[in-house]
Amino acid sequence: VRDLESIFVNDSISKLIGGDEFTGSINAIDIYDKSGNMLLSLTPFEDLDSTSTIKSIQVIDNRYKTPKGISKVSTFKDISSNYKISSIQNTLRNLIVSVDEINAYFTIDKNELPAEMRFDMSLKIEAIQIPESAKINNFFIQWY
Repeated sequence: VRDLESIFVNDSISKLIGGDEFTGSINAIDIYDKSGNMLLSLTPFEDLDSTSTIKSIQVIDNRYKTPKGISKVSTFKDISSNYKISSIQNTLRNLIVSVDEINAYFTIDKNELPAEMRFDMSLKIEAIQIPESAKINNFFIQWY
């Protein structure tokens, strides 16, 4: 965390400080470019600790890409053509598509699925059932 200011020297860093550790809220560190556009949202392992490392990054801006060119504006086909899908989780509103080789996961809105697959959370969804044109909703990089 303490190195962020030197890494993002040309950008603006916003630290949300909750002030109450019992609220359960995440103290994200948001990175904005000089025009005010949000680029990334970082979550440290330990709140309010400048020596903490980063636990996860939510990629907001399309300029950030994986080594194989996947960004927030990519599709499911882009992911599945370039990486091995490690798992697909079916949640209430989204699918969570994990790619372990790059410590990333992507969410896809279930509205991108055929209607008969949208409402059953117990349904095991396979990669072949997801339309290639399904758009990425969110893009995260995470370390455990």
